[in-house]
Amino acid sequence: MYHSAATGRPSRNLDSFLMDDNCIRNLVGYASKDADLCIIEGVRGLYEGFAGDSDIGSTAYIAKLLGLPVVLVVDSGSLTRSSAAIINGFRSFDPDVRIAGVILNKVSGSQHSEKLDVAMSTYCDGIKVVGKIRRDRENTLGQRHLGLDTVLDSDRSGLSALERLVDPLDLDVLMDIAESTDSDLPTSSPYVKRNVGASIAVPYDDAYCFYYRENLECLESSGFKVKRFSPIAGESLPDADAAYLGGGYPELHASQISENIDFLEGMRNMSLEGKPILGECGGLMSMCSGMVDPEGKRHEMIGIFGCDSVFVNKRHGPTYVIAEANDDNPLFKGTVRAHEYHYSEVTASKDDRYGFDIERGLGITDSKDGLLSRNSIGTYMHQHALSSDDWAAGFSERLS
Repeated sequence: MYHSAATGRPSRNLDSFLMDDNCIRNLVGYASKDADLCIIEGVRGLYEGFAGDSDIGSTAYIAKLLGLPVVLVVDSGSLTRSSAAIINGFRSFDPDVRIAGVILNKVSGSQHSEKLDVAMSTYCDGIKVVGKIRRDRENTLGQRHLGLDTVLDSDRSGLSALERLVDPLDLDVLMDIAESTDSDLPTSSPYVKRNVGASIAVPYDDAYCFYYRENLECLESSGFKVKRFSPIAGESLPDADAAYLGGGYPELHASQISENIDFLEGMRNMSLEGKPILGECGGLMSMCSGMVDPEGKRHEMIGIFGCDSVFVNKRHGPTYVIAEANDDNPLFKGTVRAHEYHYSEVTASKDDRYGFDIERGLGITDSKDGLLSRNSIGTYMHQHALSSDDWAAGFSERLS
């Protein structure tokens, strides 16, 4: 979200657990074909991934797969020569990863800066210093239980704490590093093309803000017109043939959601009519009969499922999920790869109907996920459209 607000174009998620190599290369080429600069932000450390003895799922794996140089951000707080040792350790750990530059973070003052200059020039030949960022305890971003405070795509106000970080960086050096590679990536659309000629309602606000961009593009490629609206702003459910409720923070806006009767009744009627509905995490919570917020107050919700979602002070995930869709699943078939991350639990029982059997991950209960009611399914899993060959097929088939 911060990337999208800063650049004015959608940010992507690259994950070598959810997507195969060809898919990742295609997505990067497709997403950046008309851009001047393609920046991939790593998660955790450079070499952290799915397992302790493999680089699958790591930033290093992505860098090697795409043939891109790496700019390493190093915490240099109270360090000088040790910063050089860290950089050289990262450089020698996997010679196939080209560390071309560094940004030295948490630099305390001019004396610290000068010692870092000497250490870098003495021990780190061939590594360009893109910049040094001063320690600034006030220059922080707000956080809450699922991560950073959210900013919607067009909201640049949340970036003010970051903007002065740019000043110490030498953007000419950064561009020199970027231009030192020539990756040949496919640029064709990675999605199945069809013309279903239908519309899908997608709530989009602070309560429902987590969507993989590729999922929406996949629906659009299948011929769905995506109709965005804001339930917490009091907007009614648009006239649509299907609905997709993503994750976010509905528990922090449960009162506003509960007061939006047009939204609740519209969703309930859509489900009763057998229209396809997918709710992921926060969407699942909203599809329950009630939602218990962090203060313990219960709010009436849509009521597609006869159970409540309850906020608990316990983190579930982030966890990779492998699940198998069963024969009752109205929207998905075969093996599904996804991730889950939530602070809520659903009071469903093992006797309820489920659309997924969990092979790896947590699910809702007893290795089950995907509560079912007619053509509605609510799950804690966040699927990525490009982790399957035709993610939107189920929506399309239910409307054909």
